[in-house]
Amino acid sequence: MAEEAAPQRPAFELGTDGPSVVVVGFDGSPPSARAGAYAAGVARREGARLVVVHVETPPVMALLSPDQPWPIRETMAQRTADLRTQVEDDAAHAGVRAEFVAVRGEPFAQLCRLATQLRADLVVVGASARVGHRLLGSLGNRLVRSSRWPVVVVP
Repeated sequence: MAEEAAPQRPAFELGTDGPSVVVVGFDGSPPSARAGAYAAGVARREGARLVVVHVETPPVMALLSPDQPWPIRETMAQRTADLRTQVEDDAAHAGVRAEFVAVRGEPFAQLCRLATQLRADLVVVGASARVGHRLLGSLGNRLVRSSRWPVVVVP
């Protein structure tokens, strides 16, 4: 009688059954606010760490006048401070602790970088309402196609 091979055990899986780190993109728009609410609910139910990421991107027209950048920086800094306050207030109302991270750059690249760095289990963004994104691809579509993490695009 031939000796049977022992059954192979699956490799050890890191993590838990649910997400432990949820990253959500937030720019203050209604779709991103809905994404934030969804992410906060997931984080609260799963006991996960919630990281709210705001990517500061200067308006395209501002790049055309490099000799006067200071009003743009002040405006962006004030916008970021306002969003931070909004996130803190909304998180307290939802009963969840949220970490607010503000970075500068291109939204797709920065969200990918932070989600990788934080070892995110879930990335949540709002659906784009811009017509051009239907043709060129939205942030949500690009994140889904990158297929590095589960991505939820909230309408």
